[in-house]
Amino acid sequence: MTLKGGRCGWGPLPQLMKVIFHEDFLECYTSDPAAVNGRLDPALALAQEHYSLVTPSPCTEEPLLRVHTPTHIAHVRADRSVYPIALLAAGAAIEASRLAMAGEPAFALCRPPGHHASPDSCWGFCYFNNVAVAVKDLLAREVVQKVLIVDFDLHYGDGTANTFANMPAVTYLHLQGRNRQVFLEDLKSSIQDEKADLVAVSAGFDRHIKDWGGLLTTEDYGEIGHILGDFARARCGGRIFTALEGGYNAISLGDAFLAFCRGVEKGLTP
Repeated sequence: MTLKGGRCGWGPLPQLMKVIFHEDFLECYTSDPAAVNGRLDPALALAQEHYSLVTPSPCTEEPLLRVHTPTHIAHVRADRSVYPIALLAAGAAIEASRLAMAGEPAFALCRPPGHHASPDSCWGFCYFNNVAVAVKDLLAREVVQKVLIVDFDLHYGDGTANTFANMPAVTYLHLQGRNRQVFLEDLKSSIQDEKADLVAVSAGFDRHIKDWGGLLTTEDYGEIGHILGDFARARCGGRIFTALEGGYNAISLGDAFLAFCRGVEKGLTP
């Protein structure tokens, strides 16, 4: 499982990435595939081996209200098993975004996912839109003016698209591709003319060849990270953060997570 040096063909890299994680993310908080026991265990083991872990605090109501309506927040709050972990996941994304703004790329290894959560609704194992909450927090504090959100999950992040519809300060890009080569080329071509102060990534690893999508290899996720890290270095001072979305084969999720993180580090390294 461990991706050291030659397995991705890169050799030693500096350990730039911070991983945001709380032990409560291991809890089985409901019956959906994102919440099953053991889903994050391989990724966590790799994160502990390779990176510094940062413990997040739960999101407070103020950042939530910048994205979600009071009615939606009350709806999630009514589920006592989900609400605390959903707050913690949003808080992890906020912590990752603030580290990124301080020059430290960060990955929120959190659950529940968030990109199917719209301002007043949610589905697809999501409750609060973690990436959207983090991005709107930065915009509200006026530390960024333009953000590029890249979503490489198998599924379209309708919640993120709905949140930022008609909002020029944010570009939402969901990646498509009929095969591996087209997927990577589409990523390169889609971002080549973009300008941003920050890159936010919705990282769904369910396109892996051993997961639901059956398309991308572990090495492809490394290349995705490399492309995005290089973009962040060249266009926005290296500011990039990521939050976990999908990925339901625990082993391939862990391998792809590490490959992606190492790819980002490679891209950020001149």
